[in-house]
Amino acid sequence: MKKIRVLTVDDSALMRQVLVALLGRDPDIEVVGSAPDPYIAREKIKALNPDVLTLDIEMPKMDGLTFLEKLMRGHPMPVVMVSSLTETGCQTTLRALELGAVDFITKPKIDIREGMEEIAQALIAKVKAAAVARIGGQGGRVRADQKSRPSPLFFSPSSSAMIKTTDTIIAIGSSTGGTEAVREVLERLPPHTPPILITQHMPERFTKTWADRMNSLCRIAVKEAQDGDSVLPGHALIAPGNFHMTLVRSGARYSVHINQDPPVNRHRPSVDVMFASVARYAGANAVGVILTGMGGDGAKEMLAMKQAGAFTIAQDEASCVVFGMPKEAIKLGGVDKILPLDNIPGAILAHVGR
Repeated sequence: MKKIRVLTVDDSALMRQVLVALLGRDPDIEVVGSAPDPYIAREKIKALNPDVLTLDIEMPKMDGLTFLEKLMRGHPMPVVMVSSLTETGCQTTLRALELGAVDFITKPKIDIREGMEEIAQALIAKVKAAAVARIGGQGGRVRADQKSRPSPLFFSPSSSAMIKTTDTIIAIGSSTGGTEAVREVLERLPPHTPPILITQHMPERFTKTWADRMNSLCRIAVKEAQDGDSVLPGHALIAPGNFHMTLVRSGARYSVHINQDPPVNRHRPSVDVMFASVARYAGANAVGVILTGMGGDGAKEMLAMKQAGAFTIAQDEASCVVFGMPKEAIKLGGVDKILPLDNIPGAILAHVGR
């Protein structure tokens, strides 16, 4: 097997040293070089032709975001961003994902060596996922400046009127590449869409920033969920980072419960946890959607949703950044339809409008 060739770009000599050491432990990865700034990185990319880049956001001479934008225009390649947990860092990281970065890791606040040691396995997994991610071209991720053009179907008076009468719950799960995939789905949904629950693998703080960003772009209201929030038409609730989100029901009223039960499939929030609750409390009055992401979170409980009578959709391989989670759900037999990302909003509305 060919090793994954990685180039690390960071202005901190210590961070470069730590990244090289941690990634070098894995037998499938070869760190071919490092660079202290984007100008040196540009020359090393030409000379070394790495498979994956780890890229710091905050650097002198040229910041990581500017370099990423130039890189994706001239030499698209898989990039894992190295971010901070500050509010500004969250916003900048989400912009990096819009520009085409596959994923990100967060720098520890205090002890770099010890903190990075704790996330070493996650770092390695993200680099491996990035190595097989689809970047640019047909089936690659859509750039932020390529505006979605919703079909007239999505906003027709008849479909909106029918949607108002349904008590369907739409549950969406995603991971690597999911922030942009979810955006593309939500942007195409009309204001009276049935209630939506979303679990995206993302750390604390980032989910609030991402939810606010989605709320500014979409015709439906989007927010980070809080315990006890009502589940309402025209609203999407996003599971907070480091918390599971489950659907609960009291009589005819749906709401969400937020908890810190142990991780499931190594994730908190977990898509399986959300899907299991939707299968239990919504049953046939649900639509399950599994989008791009590495691993198998969501696959088992999507099958449970289907067995409970829900309509289930998986994103197809050609439009996924990483075809991991949808692939596992398909293998288990939990999927009714396999669709390109562009077709998923229409399929959701066609089903709930019946």
